[in-house]
Formats: sequence, C-alpha cells, structure tokens
Amino acid sequence: MTRPDPADQQNAPPGSDPGAAGDAAVSKVARYLEAATRDNTRRSYRQAIEHFEVTWGGLLPATADSVACYLADHAQTHAINTLRQRLAALSRWHQDQGFPDPTKAALVKQVLKGIREVHPARERQARPLQLEQLARLVDWLERSIGEARTRDDRKTLLAMTRNKALVLIGFWRGFRSDELCRLRIEHIEVQPGTGMTLYLPRSKSDRDSRGRTYRTPALSRLCPVTAYQDWVGAAFLDDGPLFRRVSRWGQVGDEALSPGSVVALLRRLFRDAGLTEPDSYSSHSLRRGFATWASANQWDVKALMAYVGWRDAKSALRYIEQADSFAGLRIEAALSGGAE
Repeated sequence: MTRPDPADQQNAPPGSDPGAAGDAAVSKVARYLEAATRDNTRRSYRQAIEHFEVTWGGLLPATADSVACYLADHAQTHAINTLRQRLAALSRWHQDQGFPDPTKAALVKQVLKGIREVHPARERQARPLQLEQLARLVDWLERSIGEARTRDDRKTLLAMTRNKALVLIGFWRGFRSDELCRLRIEHIEVQPGTGMTLYLPRSKSDRDSRGRTYRTPALSRLCPVTAYQDWVGAAFLDDGPLFRRVSRWGQVGDEALSPGSVVALLRRLFRDAGLTEPDSYSSHSLRRGFATWASANQWDVKALMAYVGWRDAKSALRYIEQADSFAGLRIEAALSGGAE
C-alpha cells in the first residue's frame, strides 16, 4: 500500500508525527476495504481457504495444476456452486497477496466445465410456505404465547412473541434471513392503522449500499405491524437490533440473531407446529411463499420486483411456485372445449 509522500511529511505542521499520521491513514483505508466485503463473504472465504490449505493439504500460492486437482477431487462430493465459491475465495486470496491468479487459467476453466457436464446438478430450492401454513403456524405461536402467559413463563413468552414477528415480517416483506437479522428498531417507524416503514442501510440486492426503505401494511389478520409492536413492547426494546436471542432465563440479548441460526429456528417452529416435512423449508421459504401468494393473487412480475426488491425478472421468477405447475388446468380446459 502506498505510504504518504516524504515531501508531504516535510511540510507537516510542527509537532505532528508524520509516521503516526501515515499509519492512521493506512488504518482508515483498511477499515473501508474491510467494509467493502460483507461479513458472510469474508467468513465463507476464510473457510474456503482453510479447506484448500488445511483439509485438502494444498499449498499457497497455488498453481493452476493444484487448483484443477482440488476441483477434481471434490467434483463428486461438492455442488458446482460450492466449487465456484471455493474458486472465488482462492482468486481473492491470490489477488490480495499480489500473486498471479491460478483460477483464471484455461486448465481450471476446462476442468470446471467438465465437472458440470459429468455431474449435472438439479437446482435445489426451498419449499415455499403457503398462506394456509403461515396461518397454522401463527395460530400455534399465539396459543404458545397464551399458555406461556398463563404459567408466567417469560422465556417462552418472549421467544414465541419474537418468532411470530420474525415470521410475519419475513413473509409479508419477502426478507432474506440476513435482512431480518439486520433490522434495527431505530430504523423502523409505525404509522398506526396504516403500516410501518423499515429501512435497511444495505442488502444483497443493494450493491451500491445506498440503503432502501420498505413499506409493510397493517393487516386485518396475520398482521406484521401488530406482531412487531407486541415483540418490542414485551421485550422493552427501543433501539438496537430487532431480532435477538432470548436466554433460558428470559433475558433478551444485545446482539442480533445470526443469519445462520434462522433456518434451524424456522424448521424447529415448523416441526413443533405440525407442518409436514419441516426440514424441506429454509429462510427462503418465507420469500418464496410470499412471491407465490402474490403471483396467485394477480401481482404482475414488475409489481412483485418493485415490492420485494429484485433487480431483474429472472430473479423473481425463480421464487414463484406456479399454482398449476403441471399445466393440468389449462390442458383440461382445452380438452373440454374440444380443442385438438
């Protein structure tokens, strides 16, 4: 990294320490460079480098041959997207350390292409949470809240009140788990009887980190606004992360839930509420569920993209589960009409 010019140091104000000023500048630059990469990305890159170097026994800096061998050794056990993520991490490491990037070699690209051909993988998508399943889950949560209140079980009362707010906001806003975990109370405003606004300084679809305000309506049932008010009221929260851990003693933590914990939390709720195949759901089930519901209720793709925050129609369509997925209704209608 370029250090301050010696000529500039000679012109520094009397009594100042040019070396300290330079170190401070470097520290600031490092801080902003770190902020440019999301926490989840840094974590996954660290894990990928550790897997290559420690688990597999690769040497860094790597050669194109060793990277190709690494891909070949894991072709049958790792999804193609996982292999791509590992390549991205290796590429980033070599660039950051000033070494030639072996992942860009023709050999590596050809091996990856061959893996796609030999081991084609069907894209796995989370099962969408249908509205009737959401209603069933919320009914169970409300019963659990009522029973906890009766027996003065503060831990269960708080946890289930939080879970109800998380599920309803996640569904009606189509939020990802990382977006739910990034919500802060000071960035939320409630307009009684109308709805609430939720501001996120950044998200996956907000690549320029400009921030975005989302609006959520107050509803006659399954209301996310009422669920939010119930949670912050029960937990006596007025700032900081919205969704937090609740200890076994009924104490609400200061830190936000981690995105990685949301899937396990939801599956446990679905299982306890009696939903079938709870392990087929993930945090994306809330997002896919809303997209499917909106599509079935005549939302066009453009309106759905604007509401959820998708940047292109392809992203939106990936989340929509067609109500007539086998086209049976259309075919039967044509047959009954005598069409050939």
